Amino acid sequence: MVTPLDTDGNLDPAGLETLIEHILGGGVNGLFILGTTGEAPSLCETVKNEIIQRTCRQVNGRVPVLVGITNTCFEASLKIAWTAQQNDADALVLSTPYYFGLSQQDLTVYIKKLLRKIELPVFLYNNPACTKVWFELSTLGKLMSCPQIIGLKDSSADMIYLQRAYQLATLHRPDWSVLIGPEELLAEAVLTGIHGGIPGGANLFPQFYVTLYQTALEQRTDLIQSLQNIVLQLSSSIYGIEKGGYLKALKYALACVGICGETPAQPLQCLPMHLKNRIRRKIEKDIFPAMEKLLPNIKANHIILKVESDNILPIRNKRRTSSKN
Repeated sequence: MVTPLDTDGNLDPAGLETLIEHILGGGVNGLFILGTTGEAPSLCETVKNEIIQRTCRQVNGRVPVLVGITNTCFEASLKIAWTAQQNDADALVLSTPYYFGLSQQDLTVYIKKLLRKIELPVFLYNNPACTKVWFELSTLGKLMSCPQIIGLKDSSADMIYLQRAYQLATLHRPDWSVLIGPEELLAEAVLTGIHGGIPGGANLFPQFYVTLYQTALEQRTDLIQSLQNIVLQLSSSIYGIEKGGYLKALKYALACVGICGETPAQPLQCLPMHLKNRIRRKIEKDIFPAMEKLLPNIKANHIILKVESDNILPIRNKRRTSSKN
C-alpha cells in the first residue's frame, strides 16, 4: 500500500482512510504497509508509527495487516516491530538490510537475533534490486527451521528462484505462503502454484487484481492473456513513464481518481505536467475502457477522472506459539 502524504511530507489521514476503504472494497485478502511501494526507507519514525496505528485501527481485523520493518539499524527495526505488535498487526515483513553488503552467515545470524526479540510472525522479503542482497536458497532452507517465519515475498522477478523457493517450502514448510511482488508475473506465478501476490497496482485497481488472481487460480486461460495485456499497459505506459518513476506515477494516478494526493516522499519529486497529462489520458482512453470491456462488473466506471495540473495475500492469520529461536 502506498503512504498518502500531504505537501509537507506528513501523513495524510483523510487520504489514508479513503485509500484503505478503496483497497478493501476491491476484495483483497490483506494489506502490506511500509514496503517498497509504501516508500518506507524515506519515511521518518513519526510517519511510520502513525500509519501503523491508523491502518490497524481502521482495518479492525477485516483483513490481516502486514508491516514492513526493514531498516539498516537493528534497533529501528525492533521499534517498528514493537509498534506493530502494540497495534495488533498480524505479521511483520523483513527484507535484507540494505547499503552494506552482507554475507549469508551475517544475514542468518541477524534474523535469528531479531526473532528472539519480537513476537509477531514474519514474512521474509527478497528484493535484491533495492537491497543488493538476496535471500539465497540455502539461507531460506536454514531459516525454514524457525517456526516464527511463515512465508516469503519475492520481488526478484526471477521465476527460477521463485519456483525453487516454492519447492523448498513445499518440501520443508508446507505451511508457508509464497508470494510474488512484480504484478507483471502474478498470473504466471499463480498458474504454477505460487500462493498469490502483493501487486502495487492493487492500490489503484484492487478489484482488477483480485480478478486476475482468481482467474489464474481457476486456470481460465481464455481470459488470462487479455487481463495480462492490461497489466502490461499499466507497467509500460504508467509505471515506466519515467526512469525511477513507478512511485510517482502510481501516486499521481491515485490522485487522478480522487483517492489520495500525489506527493511522494523526499527525495522523489512530483512528475512534470506533460507526463501527468499522458498518464491521465492513458487511464481515461485505454485502461478504463479495456477493463470495462473485459469485466463489465468491475468498479471502474464509478470513478470520475479529475482534469487537473492519480489467494492475493493468503496469509495465515496466526500468532507465534512456539519457543523463541
